[in-house]
Amino acid sequence: MPPPLVDVVAAVIERNGRWLLACRAANKRHGGLWEFPGGKVGPGESLNEALARELREELDLELGQAGAVLYSVADEHAGVLVHFIAATVYGEPVLLEHQACRWVARQEFECVTLAPADQRFVTAALSSCRSIAAEIPYSEQPITKAGCT
Repeated sequence: MPPPLVDVVAAVIERNGRWLLACRAANKRHGGLWEFPGGKVGPGESLNEALARELREELDLELGQAGAVLYSVADEHAGVLVHFIAATVYGEPVLLEHQACRWVARQEFECVTLAPADQRFVTAALSSCRSIAAEIPYSEQPITKAGCT
């Protein structure tokens, strides 16, 4: 029997019709590919606790609110089960682990090379007509970063 999959969280942060993506460091699995920011759930952590921790560690962002799990997908090659979670954040993204970050409109997803699980999420969830923003309360806190386009 294969080992159990490790839970991973990915923050789906939408602002003004654009989603925050981060480019994975070159020395990591799927290096150079774009992803929704997040990471592995630690022992004893809930999905939301892991989401808050990962956003602080990777982008120096504070989790405002976590909404529903929008989509979960197994990546058997990596041994993970990725949970895409609608989220709002406070602060400005600071690149602590990623090569770059950018805000991407729905029509721009085809212009970035996504990690496999993220591509499956975009194909399944974001290609539908529903708005992810409806999954969480709107926050008045603007999120911008010089250099994140």
